[in-house]
Amino acid sequence: MAAAAKMVKDELLNYSDEEEENFSDDGDWGDWKADEDGVGGGGEGGDDDGSESDFVCLFCDSHHVSCDSLFDHCRLSHGFDFHGTRKELKLDFYASFKLINYIRSQVAENKSWSWAESNQALKDVKLPWDEEKYLKPYWQEDSLLYSFADDEEDEDEPVDREEVMEELKKLGDLSIDDEALGESSLSSNGKCNLNGSKDVTLVSNGNGLKQSSGDDLRVNGKGKETDVGVERVCDGKLVGRNIRKVNENYFGSYSSFGIHKEMISDKVRTEAYRDALLKNPTLLSGSVVMDVGCGTGILSLFAAQAGASRVIAVEASEKMAKVATKIAKDNRVFHDNEHNGVLEVAHSMVEELEKSIKIQPHSVDVLVSEWMGYCLLYESMLSSVLYARDRWLKPGGAILPDTATMFVAGFGKGATSLLFWEDVYGFDMSSIGKEIFEDTARIPVVDVVEERDLVTQPALLQAFDLATMKPDEVDFTATATLEPNESEAKMSLCHGVVLWFDAGFTNRFCKENPTVLSTSPYTPPTHWSQTVLTFKEPISVAPATLLSGGDDRRGAIGTVECPAARIHLRVSVARASEHRSIDISLEATGVSSKGQKRCWPVQIFNL
Repeated sequence: MAAAAKMVKDELLNYSDEEEENFSDDGDWGDWKADEDGVGGGGEGGDDDGSESDFVCLFCDSHHVSCDSLFDHCRLSHGFDFHGTRKELKLDFYASFKLINYIRSQVAENKSWSWAESNQALKDVKLPWDEEKYLKPYWQEDSLLYSFADDEEDEDEPVDREEVMEELKKLGDLSIDDEALGESSLSSNGKCNLNGSKDVTLVSNGNGLKQSSGDDLRVNGKGKETDVGVERVCDGKLVGRNIRKVNENYFGSYSSFGIHKEMISDKVRTEAYRDALLKNPTLLSGSVVMDVGCGTGILSLFAAQAGASRVIAVEASEKMAKVATKIAKDNRVFHDNEHNGVLEVAHSMVEELEKSIKIQPHSVDVLVSEWMGYCLLYESMLSSVLYARDRWLKPGGAILPDTATMFVAGFGKGATSLLFWEDVYGFDMSSIGKEIFEDTARIPVVDVVEERDLVTQPALLQAFDLATMKPDEVDFTATATLEPNESEAKMSLCHGVVLWFDAGFTNRFCKENPTVLSTSPYTPPTHWSQTVLTFKEPISVAPATLLSGGDDRRGAIGTVECPAARIHLRVSVARASEHRSIDISLEATGVSSKGQKRCWPVQIFNL
């Protein structure tokens, strides 16, 4: 499922007005389209009927027909330039959201409070509104919170709060359980510092990143704070406008035949599924099979070929649902009033399947899906598979694959572009390599890493039992220890870590022929490649055997003068506020041969 990932973000950025109008044809998007001159859209035209606007001044009780009108009033009457302040302080959506709530709270406490008299905030290192409590709307019906950034996306459609809240309920809250974090990474004073300054603790309650100090965690340079029941409310604008667009673009991106050719051509992927379906006859013969996200229907065709009595192929892309139907008919396995085959295609998201076909709950014998994305969990399709499992799979029924395991290892300079730029036809272009390296310390890279470029042994990061796991376990925090490769018996620079996964078709269900789909650097490459997370600075490592024997090295742990004997990692993966994306936090602690520790600042990546 990862092949379309690279297309989705570009399509969102290029989302045109013409495309938006096309969505209104389905009867759903029309409700989201506001009149350009209506109050809900924040237009300049105001209310034709003279009715009172929703936009209330931050400092007084005056009402305004648009955000622009309100902000002009604040600038001229109260000396507060909202847009100028955002620009000067480089406030993103989250920080601006908090600023509005901060001002509302201050004015409520003191009607004479003014921005001009309190502008020492501009000089403070820590902004006074930079606290999690200001993520919660001070006024529950504050239209300004959902409209102040409309100009940034050139859209005029308002947010339907009821639909926003429904989407929030579907998504759930984000947090990470601190009790599951394991051993904390410690600096000399026992606490791990963020950017060398303020103490940070990742805490949780299930599936996201929360910060106890109140300071922003940075995700690719953007503040990303969460709080139980609040985080996604603060981003109601994103939820209201973008979840449907992300889904439309996500499923629409799979309309490209090139993507399906790439996935089907991935022999590691396709043959693992083929073997699991065709070489386990006792599992498939006479079974009812559901294929979640069928695409061309290749897995459904395998299931029909293996002797399934009914195959339900679920596909949310309208075009691919039609393609899968045509292919099933061409191969004489399609089932309808005119055909006696076993395969039926449902154009639907699996969460809405009952609207498309008749199927009894817990009536499926085998649930199959190729749901895996980059870093296993990108695209957030696993949640849909677990929904199908809980709704349709019989007790004791088979889910294929039934395990998924994430691994991690440290990589060296050879896995970066540094070597290439150091010698370009005899010229030193290392400055380019260094700039790229700095960028990759903020942005994850999906690329093929070769076994020879690994400088540590692999370590298990997280294992999922897809037959029993709970939906909220999709988000997790795990620890791992990286040991330098003993075979090298020398010091190496670890430039970061590489993540990959194995999907297992184990003998629990595939008794005749269990198999494994691996995306490891030790096996032939797949279209998933691996996910590379780069440290802000390399960590020097060397085998413990090389450092033992009365080692009295001096210097900071992890430097060339004092290599680390091992690296402790703490990795958190959580669904991001941007629908179908994930956030990854990475903490690294170098441990000397004598057990001394050095902790590096937490890094957060968005994929």
